[in-house]
Amino acid sequence: QVQLVESGGGLVQAGGSLRLSCVASGSFFSVDRMGWYRRAPGKQRELVASIIISSGITNYADSVKGRFTISRDEASKAVYLQMNSLKPEDTAVYYCNSDIRRRRTSPHPYDYWGQGTQVTVSS
Repeated sequence: QVQLVESGGGLVQAGGSLRLSCVASGSFFSVDRMGWYRRAPGKQRELVASIIISSGITNYADSVKGRFTISRDEASKAVYLQMNSLKPEDTAVYYCNSDIRRRRTSPHPYDYWGQGTQVTVSS
């Protein structure tokens, strides 16, 4: 059973900061990629940031570049999202996402999602 456990959401004023954490737990061979998506009320889910675990290569949505930083702890199978200079439009449910190989012989990774954590930025 593979689980992604998120923490760190909450309520913050505009201009403030929050740090989200996500840890992959359970039985699996490797974590290939981890990332964060968000879904704001009335909007589609969008990619916020992602990171390749082995290389550390990152990808960011244009709307968060320069404000958010994604990082990983390969040994702990964890990913973090440091969110600075938060804006009201960052308000959303944030979901951790990961591509995980269950076995060494798995032909491809499987897609897993966390339960989501609410981030609310007040103006």
